[in-house]
Amino acid sequence: MMSGSPNTLHREGDDDSAREKLVALRGALLRLHKALIDMERRDYEREHGVVNVGELFRLVVDDSRFSWLHNISEFVVRLDETLTGKAPVAAPDADTAFDLARKMFTPTEAGDGFQKQYFDAIQRDPAVVMEHAELARLFAQTLRSGAKE
Repeated sequence: MMSGSPNTLHREGDDDSAREKLVALRGALLRLHKALIDMERRDYEREHGVVNVGELFRLVVDDSRFSWLHNISEFVVRLDETLTGKAPVAAPDADTAFDLARKMFTPTEAGDGFQKQYFDAIQRDPAVVMEHAELARLFAQTLRSGAKE
C-alpha cells in the first residue's frame, strides 16, 4: 500500500532531512531524464521526421535508441516506492540512493553502457550539461550536509 505523493516534503514518521534529499534527487533526475529524452527525440526526428507525443511515448518504451534511458526511469520508480511506501523514510534510504546515483551518473568514456551513453550525451547537448551540473551540485550539497550531521 502506498501513501502520499513522492513530492510531499513532510510525512508523519519520516526523517524530514532524508525525505527532502530524496525528493530533491527525484526532481533532478526527472529534469535530466526530460533533457535526455528531448535530445534523443531531436536526433530521431532529424533521421525519421517529426513524431507526435503518442509516437514519442512508444519510442521511449520500445525503440532501442531510447532504451538506455530506462535506467533513469527505473531509478525514479524506486525513489517513488521509497517515498510513498509504508516504511518511514530514514537517513540510510537517502544515503543509499545518493551513493547509487553518484555511481550511475558519473559520465565516463570507458564506463558501462549507461555511463558511456551519458558521457556522449553531455558532449552533444547543452541542456543535458545544465541538468548534469544541477545534479552534481545536489551531490555536492548532500556531501556537505552529510558531513555536518
